[in-house]
Amino acid sequence: MNQGKRISQVLFIIVLCVFIIYMGVHLDIGLSDDMEMYLNSFFLHHAEETYLSGFLYASEGGGPPPKQWVTECAVRFLPLGTYVSENAPLDMEVEDNETYEMILERQANDENAVDENGNLIENKAAGAQEKQEPEQIPEKVDTSEEKLKDFEYLISNFYTVDGTTSVTEKDLDAKKLLTKNMKINKKTKGPKVLIYHTHSQEDFKDSKKGEPGTTILGMGAYLSELLNEKYGIETLHHDGVYDLNDGEMDRSKAYQLAEKQVSKILKAHPSIEIVIDLHRDGVGSSTHLVTDIDGKETAQIMFFNGMSRTKANGDIAYLHNPYIEDNLAFSLQMQIAAAKLYPGFTRHIYLKSYRYNLHLKPKSLLIEAGAQTNTVEEMRNAMEALAKVLDECVNQ
Repeated sequence: MNQGKRISQVLFIIVLCVFIIYMGVHLDIGLSDDMEMYLNSFFLHHAEETYLSGFLYASEGGGPPPKQWVTECAVRFLPLGTYVSENAPLDMEVEDNETYEMILERQANDENAVDENGNLIENKAAGAQEKQEPEQIPEKVDTSEEKLKDFEYLISNFYTVDGTTSVTEKDLDAKKLLTKNMKINKKTKGPKVLIYHTHSQEDFKDSKKGEPGTTILGMGAYLSELLNEKYGIETLHHDGVYDLNDGEMDRSKAYQLAEKQVSKILKAHPSIEIVIDLHRDGVGSSTHLVTDIDGKETAQIMFFNGMSRTKANGDIAYLHNPYIEDNLAFSLQMQIAAAKLYPGFTRHIYLKSYRYNLHLKPKSLLIEAGAQTNTVEEMRNAMEALAKVLDECVNQ
């Protein structure tokens, strides 16, 4: 959208606002018929210049009366009543391809910012949105039904809500989320779990260059091996690369590219019920996400949910996810299982604005496992604990 057209639209919106005020009060101030005809002619003429076809159609009797048409256009431009009352979501349309691409790129880079070599950028530009530092994980939390139905307790002990989004008690009804059935169907044949990586280039403190087995790809392969061989959950590991462009780091279209390929895999394997996008987080250089499990140093993990909603504008229609409730149920059930099996293993579930391809299946998980400050051994230990938690939730 060029600048001239944008200015034209802004000016027309101002004219419409004036016209709406005029229409609301002109009956009370007693304007003459000549003055009213002049004003109508003025607004009709300028509206035709900006919205020629639609307005002429209305003017010539092909639609609602011109006054009604103008008012309806203004309401579509300025949905203030809906926004202020919050009785319905503000359903923002994508202005143009540039805006849409910007939103998708922001989503793609959103978990952590990296440079062209995949290294974490710790000092972001002023004003940039920074994810909060990892919270202190208590050794044990009360997972009783009585406690979990308390919204404030649930939020404080199990969630971190990013400043860009919002949640309500209706979103996080623990009783409802914990009673959803997340078990896999053992009667059907074929793979039940798909593991893939939107950000395949993420590595660790002692990863070795040129050895994918020491990166997040290797962790996905190990998790797949554990699920297949130790727990009898047939699992596919997809090692497609979506964050490189001609050998250079480029995450701008990672989620779009991954969505297309993962959708093909799901179509080819309709037995798949669980989709896991496995990442590693990015934290400050002094932060070490580690806990002790059975005497082994183990990287902590975090479940990450997209709400397809911003606090400023409401639901994001073009990033619609019909499975948000199922996604939330799955991550909470995994969180509770982990709290019982391995206290301190999971960080708080992180809730943020966008979708992150969690719309591909009801039982979809985005997992941030460890960070760039963890070792490969700590990560492999984390995969062993994660496999056990998953088995507890879906296979028992």
